[in-house]
Amino acid sequence: MTEKRYNELLSVLALTKVQGLKAAHICTILSTVEDVAGLFSSPDAVYDVLPGATPALVSVLSDKSLFDCAKKELEFTAAKGIGITCIKDDDYPYRLKECDDAPPVIYTMGNADLNARHIVSIVGTRRVTEYGKDICNAFVADLARMLPDVLIVSGLAYGVDVCAHRAALKAGLPTIGVLAHGLNRIYPSSHRTVAKDMLANGGLLTEYMSGTEPFKQNFLQRNRIVAGLADATVVIESPSTGGSLVTASIAQSYMRDCFAFPGRVNDQFSMGCNELIAHNKAALITSAYDFVEAMNWGAAVKNAEPREAELFPELQPMEQILLDLLRENSNGMQLNSIVVALDIPVGRVMSLLFELEMKNLIRTQAGGAYRAIV
Repeated sequence: MTEKRYNELLSVLALTKVQGLKAAHICTILSTVEDVAGLFSSPDAVYDVLPGATPALVSVLSDKSLFDCAKKELEFTAAKGIGITCIKDDDYPYRLKECDDAPPVIYTMGNADLNARHIVSIVGTRRVTEYGKDICNAFVADLARMLPDVLIVSGLAYGVDVCAHRAALKAGLPTIGVLAHGLNRIYPSSHRTVAKDMLANGGLLTEYMSGTEPFKQNFLQRNRIVAGLADATVVIESPSTGGSLVTASIAQSYMRDCFAFPGRVNDQFSMGCNELIAHNKAALITSAYDFVEAMNWGAAVKNAEPREAELFPELQPMEQILLDLLRENSNGMQLNSIVVALDIPVGRVMSLLFELEMKNLIRTQAGGAYRAIV
């Protein structure tokens, strides 16, 4: 790092530590003031940059401890191989730069191209069901087949987030986790392994300095980055309230496309998705093929067919009846219940179940219950 770059970063990081200075204000300063360091030397100049500046802000800009904090951060990032990108930098994510409340600085680890040709954010409930997991896994796997250059973005939280990251890694896609805290830790700690794997194909991103705790408000703040980094946001399972709906709303405010997978009308964790669709806040999709077509990304896809053509080969009449039965009972059915419902010998049912499993249409759950896969 050159001395000029070091001093520039030092001043910018010090600016981000000024209490009461919003991201939009910092971006205004960075786009207006050529020498940010000079602003700290002559803090009264802030009145010319920010008409609403107060004497209290001028006083804070005179606090030399801001630079002490910035120096410690630069030492930490250098030691840990963390990249720092300012909004003025050429390699700052251009999609994010279009957002009025873009973070003035982002910290990154990994090797992801944040200006990739296709970027998709996947969000949803932290209490994802088997239905949601199946949708997420199938959606990401099919995206990888159709668009092998797509970057998957999520928040590394429980549920749909980590499912999306794991599905991306399994499919060989790069994936970025947007964190609500500093890069000195991983929250939740149970996701450390997947976070480590993401560094080899994707990475981690945050707007927060090291040492920043995962406070509740930070998660809501980071949702704007999840939405702003991507061309589109896809919601997979959500109750009627929750962070994923906030992300969807932010994506809309950025004039980005928003999509949702529908669910049964009485399923708690599909209510949010169904409401998004019902109120025209998200387009309904049932597959990656639907999504790619809606995004007009078809030109980038060669010989792509809807997943249904692969998932549903020709079925014998009884196989179809059994599959329909399991779809109606989305929580799964025990063998004896299936035998009673179909009124056929247990041996015949076992044979049908085996055939459907081989065709990847059903799966066995813990406890021996059978359920249909999306």
